Amino acid sequence: MDLFDNLEGPRREKCKKHLLLDIIAISVCGVICGADSWNEIEVYGKIKYHWLKTFLELPNGIPSHNTFNRVFFNLCPNKFELCFSEWVASITNLIDGEVVAIDGKTKCLYASSPRIKS
Repeated sequence: MDLFDNLEGPRREKCKKHLLLDIIAISVCGVICGADSWNEIEVYGKIKYHWLKTFLELPNGIPSHNTFNRVFFNLCPNKFELCFSEWVASITNLIDGEVVAIDGKTKCLYASSPRIKS
């Protein structure tokens, strides 16, 4: 999650109830598990709350679907894409030699081994 530290949150300081990294982590996990909407991401977060709490702070519980929507609507897509791509690249050592499918597409991963063809 350190790769997302430089991502600027679009919210006013006094209105923040949830940490940006918590919102991103819940969203990524939810989408990986099949969530297709902000409502489904909220439901996923509530169902997986105790597991998520083992590595996220969640100072005010799981954000509402409106919060997920508002935060992602206001994030800079290019900056988020860069952070997300760096995160995907960083996990290649954990899954050396495998291809990770993201949103129905495959991304070639580079590790110490030669290029993996999709």
